[in-house]
Amino acid sequence: METQKFSYDNSIVRAFLYATVVFGLVGFLLGLTAALMLFYPELPEYFFGTDDATIVSLRSGNLQGLINTHGAFGFGRIRMLHTSAVIFAFVCNGFFAGAYYSLQRLLKTRMYSDTLSWIHFWGWQLMIVAVVITFLMGINTSKEYAEHEWPIDILITVIWVIFGINMIGTILIRRVRHLYVAIWFYLGTWVAIAMLHIINNLEVPLTFTGWKSYSAYAGVKDALVQWWYGHNAVAFVLTTPVLGLMYYFLPKAADRPVFSYKLSIIHFWSLIFVYIWAGPHHLQYTAIPGWAQALATGFSIMLIAPSWGGMLNGLLTLRGAWDKVRENPVLKFFVVAVTCYGMATFEGPLLATKTLNKIGHYTDWVIGHVHIGALGWNGFMTFGMIYYLLPIMWRTKLWSVKLANWHFWLGTLGIIFYAVPLYIAGFTQGLMWKQFNPDGTLLYKNWLDTVTAIIPYYEMRFVGGLLYISGAILMCVNIVATVRSGSFQKNVPAEAPALAATTKKRKEGEGFHLWLERTPVLLTVLSFIAVAIGGFVEIVPTLTIKENVPTIAAVKPYSPLELEGRDLYIREGCNACHSQMIRPFRDEVVRFNGKNGQYSKAGEFIYDRPFLWGSKRTGPDLHREGGKNPSSWHYKHMLNPRVTSAGSIMPRYPWLIARDLDRSQMVDKIKLMKNTFDVPYTQAQIDSADSWADNQAKFIVKQIYSEAADVKQAYAERKAQQGADFVPLEKKEIVALISYLQRLGTDIKTTEIKTASTK
Repeated sequence: METQKFSYDNSIVRAFLYATVVFGLVGFLLGLTAALMLFYPELPEYFFGTDDATIVSLRSGNLQGLINTHGAFGFGRIRMLHTSAVIFAFVCNGFFAGAYYSLQRLLKTRMYSDTLSWIHFWGWQLMIVAVVITFLMGINTSKEYAEHEWPIDILITVIWVIFGINMIGTILIRRVRHLYVAIWFYLGTWVAIAMLHIINNLEVPLTFTGWKSYSAYAGVKDALVQWWYGHNAVAFVLTTPVLGLMYYFLPKAADRPVFSYKLSIIHFWSLIFVYIWAGPHHLQYTAIPGWAQALATGFSIMLIAPSWGGMLNGLLTLRGAWDKVRENPVLKFFVVAVTCYGMATFEGPLLATKTLNKIGHYTDWVIGHVHIGALGWNGFMTFGMIYYLLPIMWRTKLWSVKLANWHFWLGTLGIIFYAVPLYIAGFTQGLMWKQFNPDGTLLYKNWLDTVTAIIPYYEMRFVGGLLYISGAILMCVNIVATVRSGSFQKNVPAEAPALAATTKKRKEGEGFHLWLERTPVLLTVLSFIAVAIGGFVEIVPTLTIKENVPTIAAVKPYSPLELEGRDLYIREGCNACHSQMIRPFRDEVVRFNGKNGQYSKAGEFIYDRPFLWGSKRTGPDLHREGGKNPSSWHYKHMLNPRVTSAGSIMPRYPWLIARDLDRSQMVDKIKLMKNTFDVPYTQAQIDSADSWADNQAKFIVKQIYSEAADVKQAYAERKAQQGADFVPLEKKEIVALISYLQRLGTDIKTTEIKTASTK
C-alpha cells in the first residue's frame, strides 16, 4: 500500500502549552492569596487602605481605597477566580495541549482543521479573560464550578462543539484502524461535558443585553442538578481527560506498553457509567430525596473499583522500569500523580458514606481532599507532560534535570503541607461542632471557637501553597531556558500508509470491543448512553414529580428588596463561606435554630434561584439568620466584622455601605419571577414594587437608628455636610442585603410544619 506523507501540527500544541503554564501560575497565585486571606483577612486593607489604626497598611487613614475596589478583591470573588482558573484555564489548557499532541500521533494524521484548532484556542482564552473580568466585577451565578453567567456559558458551548468537530473529524480521517484507549477517554469526556454543561446551565436571562440570569431550576431541584454537574465536572474535566493523558504519556515516558488492555476496557466503561450517579453524595443529610442520597452513596462506593483499576493499570505499566523513575523526573511526577489519583478516589467514596459525611461535610477536610486531586493528580500529570514534551518539541535536552527534580520535591512537600493540616483542621471542626456539655448545651457555642482553633493549620496550608508555587516557578525557568536552547519545529514531517477500506461489520473471530474500537461513531454513542443513564434516573424524577418537593404554606416569595439583597449576596460570593442548609442533627438544630427547632425543609427553598446551600462553612450557617441579630449588628458586621465578632476572619465590605443600590431592574426581576417561573406575585405587588421596597428599607433604617445612636448621629452629620448631595441610608446596598439576611428562615416559626399533603 502506498505510503502517504503529511505533517503533525506542533504550533497548536505549543500555544496550549504556554497557556497552561501562564494560567497555572495565575491560578496558583490566586489560591495562595485566598489561603492567606483565611488567616490574614486584613490583606485588602493592607493594600488599599484602612481606618483601623491597629492594622499596618500601605495607605492608612481611611477606607476610600478599599471602597473604590467595589469588592473586586474580596475573598468570595478571589475564590471563584481561583477555582475557575485552575479548572478551566490550567487543567483544560493542559488537556487540550496533550490531546492535540497525542491525537495526531495515535491517529497518524494532522488535525482535521488547523482553522478549527486555532478558533478553539483563541475562543477558549477569550472565555478565560471574560471570566476574569466578570468575576472581578461580581458577575456570577454562585453555582460551584459553573459560576459563569449565560453569555460565557454559550461561548463555552460553542468552543466545546468546535473542539468536538475537530476531534471527531480527525478520527474519521485517521490512518490507524483501532482507537487507542486514550482516545476513548477523550471521546467520553467530550460527550459527558457537553451533556452536563448544557443541562446544569439552563438559565433565563433577565435581559438579552445584560449579564444577569436566574437558574431554570429552584431550590432542591437546582441543588440536585448542580451537584450532579459539580461532582461530574470533577469526573469529566479533572479525571477522565487526565486519564487519557496518563494512558498516552506514561507508557511513552516509561517506554513500556500499558499493563493490561482488558483492564483498560473495564476501567473506561465502568468509570464513565458509575461516576455519573455519585453527584448527590455532596448533599447527604440535606433536603434532597432520601432515595437520591442512597443511590449516590452506593455508586460512590462502587466507584472505588474502576478508579483503583485505572490507578493500578498506570502503576503496573512501570513494571521493569522502576529504575528509570529514580533518574527521570517525568516518571517521578507521573508516579505521584497516579498515586494521588488513587488516594483521592478512595477518600471520596469514604466521605460519601453517611457515617463520615456528617463529620466531614462543610469542613476543611473536603478542601484537603479536593486538593490532593488538584495539586497531585491534575498538577503533577500536567507537569510531567510538560517536561516530557519540551525536549521533543524543541529538539533538545531538558535544560536542567536537577531543577526539574527540585520542582518535584518542592511540589510533593507542598502537597503534604497543604493537605495534612487541612485534614487535621477538618477533623477538629467536625468534632468541635458536635460536642455537648453534660447539661445539653453546646460545648463550643461560639462559632469563633472553632475558627480560631484551626488558624495554625491555615498558616501551614499557606506554607504548603508557597512550596508548590515555588516549584512551578522553577519549572517556568526550566521551560524558558530549554526553549531558548532548542529549535522548535512547527510542522513535523511524518508518513504512514492510508487506511485500507474494510467492512464495518464485525468480522469472524473479532472481539466485540476490538470491533467497537474501529467504529468511532458507535463508540461515541455508547459512551453518551453510559453517562446519560445515571443522569436520567437521578435528575428526571425530581424535576418532574411535584411530590418530591412538598410545598409549605407559610413560605412566601421574596420581597423586591430582599431579592435585590440576595443578588448582592451572590455578587460578593458569600456562599463560599456560609451555608444555608441546617441538617437534621441535634448540634446543628441547637446551634443555628435557637427557639425555632427546625432543620431545613425542602419546601423552604422553592423560590431560591439559584439555591445557596454552600459546600463549606468558614462562617456559620445562615438559614435561620433572620431575627437572630439586630439590623444594626449586620450593618456594623459588614463594616468591620472584628468589631462585632472578635477574632473573625471575615473580610470587610465597606462598599456595600457606600454604594447606592441600583434598582433599575428590580421590577423586571419580579416580573420575570412571576411570568417565567410562576412565582405567586400579584399584579398589585408588581405595580407597587418600588413603594414596597421603599417602605421595607425605611423600616430597616429605623431599626438601625433606634439600635445604634452612633450610626444615626454619623448620618445626621453627613447630611448636614453634604446637603443636597446627601444620599440617605435607605438607598444603599447594605439595607437590601440586611433585608435578605433578616428574612432567612423566618417563614417557619413553629415546630408544626404544614405541607401540601398535611394542611
